[in-house]
Order: sequence, then C-alpha cells, then structure tokens
Amino acid sequence: MNSHTSQEKLPLDYFALVFALAVPFWLFGGSKLPLPINLPAGALVTVVPVTAASILVYRKSGIAGVKALLKKTVDYRRIKRKVWILPALVLPPALYLGSYAVMRLTGMPLPERVEIPLEEVPIFFMLYFLGDTGEELGWSGYALDPMQNRWGALKSGLILGGIWALWHVPTFVQTGNPASWVMWQSLKTVAMRVMIVWVYNNTNRSVFAANLYHTADNVSWSLFPNYGSHYNPSITNLLNWIAVGVVAFAWGAKTLARFRFGKHVS
Repeated sequence: MNSHTSQEKLPLDYFALVFALAVPFWLFGGSKLPLPINLPAGALVTVVPVTAASILVYRKSGIAGVKALLKKTVDYRRIKRKVWILPALVLPPALYLGSYAVMRLTGMPLPERVEIPLEEVPIFFMLYFLGDTGEELGWSGYALDPMQNRWGALKSGLILGGIWALWHVPTFVQTGNPASWVMWQSLKTVAMRVMIVWVYNNTNRSVFAANLYHTADNVSWSLFPNYGSHYNPSITNLLNWIAVGVVAFAWGAKTLARFRFGKHVS
C-alpha cells in the first residue's frame, strides 16, 4: 500500500497520544516496584502504546478494528519460517553475554559473586511478555507499517527507535541512574528497535515475533549480574549497533528482509 496520506507518512496523532497518556506515569511513577530488579512504577507505562493505538483504531474501525489489533498478540501463524523464532529469542541474550565478556576482559566493575537466577526465567519471561505486548501492539502493530511504506525499514526503525527512546527517558531517569547511563541506554534503545524491525519484517510482519525479541532483551537484562545491577549500557549499546550494521548490510536497508547472500525468505 502506498497511500500518500499524512497517516501513512507518519502517525503523528498516535505519537502525540502516546506521550500525553504517559505523563501520569512519568509524574507519579518514581517509586520502586516490589521486584528484585530496579524498575520504577513508571515502567507500567507499557500499557500506554496499545491503549493509544486502540483509541485511534476504534475511532476509525470500531470494535472490530480493536479486536483485529489485539489479535496480533498471537499472530505466530504469520511466521512462515519458524526458524526466525531463534534469533528473536537467542540474539538478545547473546548480546548481553558478549557485553559481560567485554566487561570482564577489560576489568570493568562486576560483582565478585555472580548471581544469575536462571530458575526465575519463566517468571521474568511471563511478566515481560505481558508488559511488552502492550508496547509492541502499538509500536509494531500500529505505528511501524505506515512508516515503512513511506521510508523503508532501516530509516523507519531509526526514527521509531528515536521516538521510543525519548518516550523511555523519564522512566530511565526514574531508575536513579546517572545521566551517562540514560544516554547510553537511550542509544541502545534505538538500535534495539531496528533489530526488532528486522525480526518483524522477516517473520511476515508478526507482532508476536517482535514481542519475543523485546521480551528476550528484557529477560536478559534482568539476568545480568546481579539482577541487572552491574549492567553497563555503553557496552551493550556498542554491540547492538554492531548488530544493526551487520543486519543492514546483509539484509538491505530498504526492507531488512532481503538477505544478499542467499534466497529471501519471510
């Protein structure tokens, strides 16, 4: 579809609503959630992207449109090549493992006693999958396709990633980390969005697959020693941008889905 409407160019009404609805979470979400990881109550802002998308979809298509949007939560049947579930689940922990290795090799601060609560992975996965669904139904399920139709995959991923990062900054600040941490984490967030677009496009635009990547990243962060307390976004940011460079070169900036060294699959 190549519509030339403003909605196809950039869903400005959606982004405005997403930021407006997030304000109460930013103003009153500074207290820490009762979890072993450092997450403020403001992290519950994950419900906002799907809420904003549902409001706009309802105005245009009624309850049937909202139902269609929500069904994307489990659109795994769109994934023609199930092998793409592997990078969605495996690449994020691999990037965090690489980050840990770099920190260890370069003598950066790490705990003497490393705690990786693998037994808590199912709990983390369930919690993050539910929370991240609220984001991906909005970012991937509503906003991304109109942007890609206008600008292509890489540019759309960078723009959407920048908006996503800016939207996250108040929550990053609520964690109590220094400004440098917020800056590096924001840059890492932009790169991560491009990687999510890559997975999304190679799974026939499956929101379920995009959410798997998002969830795997959050679970990996929570497992970083110890409960994310020694996570260093400057290193993880670097590795994510290296991954973006590889993906853009190998799969092409326009679609991020046409592998230049083999047959294109989706």
